Amino acid sequence: MGSTRTAAFHTLGCKLNFAETSTLARSLEEAGYARVKVDERPDVFVLNTCSVTENADKECRQWVRRFQRINPEAFIAVVGCYAQLKPEAIAAIPGVGLVLGANEKFDLAEHIATAVSPLSSGEAPGVKYSPIKDLKHFVPSWNSGDRTRTFLKVQDGCDYFCSFCTIPLARGRSRSGTIAETVAIAQGIADTGVKEIVLTGVNTGDFGRLNNETFLQLIEALDDVDGIERYRISSIEPNLCSDDVIDFVAGSNKFMPHFHMPLQSGSDTILERMRRRYDTALYADRVAHIKRVMPHACIGADVITGTPGENDEEFLKTHTFLRSIAVDYLHAFTYSERANTTAVRMDDTVPMEVRRERTKQLRILSSKFQRAHYERNIGATRNVLFESEETEGLMHGYTDNYIRVSIPYDVALANAVVPVQLHRINGDGHMITSVPVPDLSEPLTA
Repeated sequence: MGSTRTAAFHTLGCKLNFAETSTLARSLEEAGYARVKVDERPDVFVLNTCSVTENADKECRQWVRRFQRINPEAFIAVVGCYAQLKPEAIAAIPGVGLVLGANEKFDLAEHIATAVSPLSSGEAPGVKYSPIKDLKHFVPSWNSGDRTRTFLKVQDGCDYFCSFCTIPLARGRSRSGTIAETVAIAQGIADTGVKEIVLTGVNTGDFGRLNNETFLQLIEALDDVDGIERYRISSIEPNLCSDDVIDFVAGSNKFMPHFHMPLQSGSDTILERMRRRYDTALYADRVAHIKRVMPHACIGADVITGTPGENDEEFLKTHTFLRSIAVDYLHAFTYSERANTTAVRMDDTVPMEVRRERTKQLRILSSKFQRAHYERNIGATRNVLFESEETEGLMHGYTDNYIRVSIPYDVALANAVVPVQLHRINGDGHMITSVPVPDLSEPLTA
């Protein structure tokens, strides 16, 4: 390794991975590394992997090859969900020097210090992972470097074992820190000037169960943290998004009227095959309750197309159900077979071209939902947290109810919550706004 000891990171997958990458980067900085960008020829590359789709292996190989092209002498470490599931397969990729599983990745600096680079010595890559059942401790994580918004991991793992999902195999059982520990981290984030915290986890609403605490108690405590003006809940299972949670968000000045609840299918038959813990009636009830107490709220949903048994009739049920409830955007995913899941052993597989066509249809539907959400807000005045980046003379931010807006750049508004009036929608789907509203007869919430 070079004497400068530099390290670069690349993250695949979800917000949770991004939060954990920042924690890993801080650990290497504490060990004497300077964090640099991928294209700056670092001494160490760290790839944080995802296992959700069938492309995990392909993406991993592509990034290892890219790292080698940038700096053939660099040491390459691979961590994350795919590293836990397929450590030996990753170790076989030419150029990989270290593979760390879920229980080992947070000791990254120590493992790099003791590893031997196969590129310089011909030794086999270091592969260190534990059986996932042995993973019991929780490591809080949050991203740094963005003064506007931070993703804070408050929960990890999952006990649900849905038939299509590898996450319990990659991240272990559900666990979290305590409310006191989490609030202390949030206060530390606030002290850096960050205005918004996004709460993330694998099954966020399951927070605290092992500590006899609840997610509701957590958000009640976070609401009192000085300095944080906004919270968002990145995703919460509909069976855990209780009326009490919804009502608390409705009455809070800090928790945004924005919910993302995974649906996965609008067919009760498919939901049962997926081993989900709710049916469409419960999901519709949650959506209706949110809109009843927060008519302006934004609701997003995850949907998977093409799981085994999803024939044309079952997919039509999903399409029809989505049009019958007041959701505002979709994240549509194409089902892919994952090793060691129940779904991979099911009959009635759906051809891949059919799965992709159904995903395309749902993404078109999502565009219509989002457009309607934006149009309903034209003429309204809403608070926006603006980001510091300038793009072609504009600055961007999100309203409380998750509408992306643009105004002429003004450095004084960076990382500030500002009331704006929403005027029209541009071709990129951003809401063009007026200048900030100077005086309001009634104060707005964050």
